[in-house]
Amino acid sequence: MQLTAERLDRISPSQTIAISTKARALKATGRDVISLSAGEPDFDTPQNVKDAAIRAIQAGETKYTDVAGTLALRKAVAEKFKRDSGLDYKPEEIIVSTGGKQVIFNAMIATMNKGDEAIIPTPCWVSYPDIVSLADGTPVFVPCGQNNGFKLRAEDLEAAITPKTKWFFLNNPCNPTGAAYSKDELRAICDVLLKHPDVWIFTDDIYEKLAYDGFKPATIVEVEPRLKDRTLTMNGCSKAYAMTGWRIGFAGGPLPLIKALDKLQSQSTSNTSSISQAAAVEGLTGPQEFIGEMVEVYRQRRNMVVDMLNKAPGLTCHRPEGAFYVFPSVHGCIGKTSRGGARITDDESFVIALLEEEGVAAVHGAAFMYPGHFRISYATDTESLREACTRIQRFCEGLH
Repeated sequence: MQLTAERLDRISPSQTIAISTKARALKATGRDVISLSAGEPDFDTPQNVKDAAIRAIQAGETKYTDVAGTLALRKAVAEKFKRDSGLDYKPEEIIVSTGGKQVIFNAMIATMNKGDEAIIPTPCWVSYPDIVSLADGTPVFVPCGQNNGFKLRAEDLEAAITPKTKWFFLNNPCNPTGAAYSKDELRAICDVLLKHPDVWIFTDDIYEKLAYDGFKPATIVEVEPRLKDRTLTMNGCSKAYAMTGWRIGFAGGPLPLIKALDKLQSQSTSNTSSISQAAAVEGLTGPQEFIGEMVEVYRQRRNMVVDMLNKAPGLTCHRPEGAFYVFPSVHGCIGKTSRGGARITDDESFVIALLEEEGVAAVHGAAFMYPGHFRISYATDTESLREACTRIQRFCEGLH
């Protein structure tokens, strides 16, 4: 008798986590490994946020909360949406979940039926297609080329929409490319969506605060308020406030959808941690200077990494507008052999040989539904990044 359900056969373990696990295993053997595979800020959670959590513990705020989150946090989220993007959500139109990933999972499980399609621009975050598949849906990939800054073209979205389309995903800024959309760039996409009233929109804005050189990513409802009644606007505390382990994601959306997510969450995790929620209130409403300081460090790292990778033979690296990733092409390396004798046949063989020969862990592009590239996270200390890029240059120089 088969133990696992058939639905598990539709998905794979997260490949970003798999690479990180392999890197840790090599480190455990004594190897000098620099891991650039995880999408996690290397900054510590701000002290005022940690202090708020301690105060909550001391005050006995250690009980269950409403499934959708404390009223204080939902009000803080609503204020954040208004302050940053001009979006009007009432507290009852907000749900707080155990990280942004649970928001996505809840939304797909609560709404997708067998045969429904979800349009996902690629390169995309590794979990989108698997979550859609787990919810009995069908992911429909729309490639976005480096020659267009890895951004979706309106005409490609139009061509992908069918009578079966239930959801359209937009990650802005994007993991893994760092590509970000301005108001003007989203306008044409919104115009397409207005023509298709049965398509729901999931906008993942988790990297919204991490943008550079004065660029401000926009969000769908900000650009086109007429889409509000079928858009779920997701964000969270993990990236902007260096709170990955606190597991706070949240979303604003139309009340019937939020009620459906609340109903599902009530039978799975119920509320997320009460302590984390208290900390998130402080993060969202307290001093925000930390974010600007962190973004400036990321900007400097981005520039260094892009410049160094573009000096590596066979690599081409686009300079992204946001997030903390770069997504260089390895097409100039394919077909060559490394100093260690590894044949580079694709992006996966490239990152495996890079890890084994130079001790640099990155994630291959196929994990993000976009082969021929690899992802580097520059959310690590600057000296380690410089050393890692030096090793990548050396690895590429040794290909023949």
